Amino acid sequence: MAAAPPSCRTPEVAGWQRAPRGLAAVSQHERAEGRSPPPNRSHLHDAGHICILKDASRCESLTEIANLTSPDQFDAALAIHLYKGGRHLQGSRIPFGIIFGGTDINEDIRSEEKRRVMGAVLGEARFAVAFTTKMKELAAAAWPDASQKIYVQYQGIRTTPIETFDWCRFLQNADIPADTEDLHIFLLICGLRRVKDPLYLVDVFSDWHRKDPTVHLGIIGPAVDPLLTHEMKEKIKRAPGVHLLQEMPQDDLHAAMRRCFAVVNSSISEGMSAAILEAMDLDIPVLARNIPGNAAIIKHKETGLLFSDPQEFVVLSKSLMDDPIMKREIVTRAKDYVKKYHSWECERKAYQNLVLRLR
Repeated sequence: MAAAPPSCRTPEVAGWQRAPRGLAAVSQHERAEGRSPPPNRSHLHDAGHICILKDASRCESLTEIANLTSPDQFDAALAIHLYKGGRHLQGSRIPFGIIFGGTDINEDIRSEEKRRVMGAVLGEARFAVAFTTKMKELAAAAWPDASQKIYVQYQGIRTTPIETFDWCRFLQNADIPADTEDLHIFLLICGLRRVKDPLYLVDVFSDWHRKDPTVHLGIIGPAVDPLLTHEMKEKIKRAPGVHLLQEMPQDDLHAAMRRCFAVVNSSISEGMSAAILEAMDLDIPVLARNIPGNAAIIKHKETGLLFSDPQEFVVLSKSLMDDPIMKREIVTRAKDYVKKYHSWECERKAYQNLVLRLR
């Protein structure tokens, strides 16, 4: 098992170059909640590369995508998400690497056609990065010949909450009464798309709010899926205690997270949730759906709480509210975990070493 780069859960292709050219990154970008999609470009810029990140889903023609990986413009490429980003690099004239996104290995692999395409892309790649050992094992089982080129690297996390963040205005904009005593704000941070299942907890949370008006759920993230976003707006109109919030810059988001009671994850599938890790780094407890990607970074009742259905989410949330000692112990262990396994500097070094394989 070797070290490599991660820091994104969205499909993309990145290209970089050493001046005057660079590295191209191709991606199907989710516009993840104000975050830089992985790998963080500063890692590559600091090593002297020029890195151009491109959302493949927004390219208007195949020619535009082909130009991204032209040897006349770029020296190498990175694809984020083996299928959505990687397929655009198949047959590429420049060397490239892959960063698994999560849904590629957890979901797309079930499609025979997508599995065939991903296998071909992985065969051409110089290396691939998995966020967890489990993800590497799944990929290696599907494509045994590629197992030696798959590296495991946990995401590196760095939080930057702005000190001048106006929490009262945040609550006001969310239509949450700021004068309520013992307010408990839960934040669900995700791109609004089906795999994140942002409606999973809406009904049960609204029922809970009717009984306890101090609890509120804020859902915040980019409207990736317009149809789902419309469904959410209509449903939340009839769900008191649940609020659909506007995206915000990363520094503001970190500041809002630092003031909330807990961060929530309800995804059907995850590679490695940056929001969970950021909450841990900010000393905020996490309640996450019990799926492999979340269970890989959360030990139940040790570094967070894992729920298997909406009703269990409420039970665990209440236990967290009623037991400040348990909350403090979970937060402390989670912070220690992030410091030990999700170092920003370790990730930086791993990325910088990996791109040397693309020469």
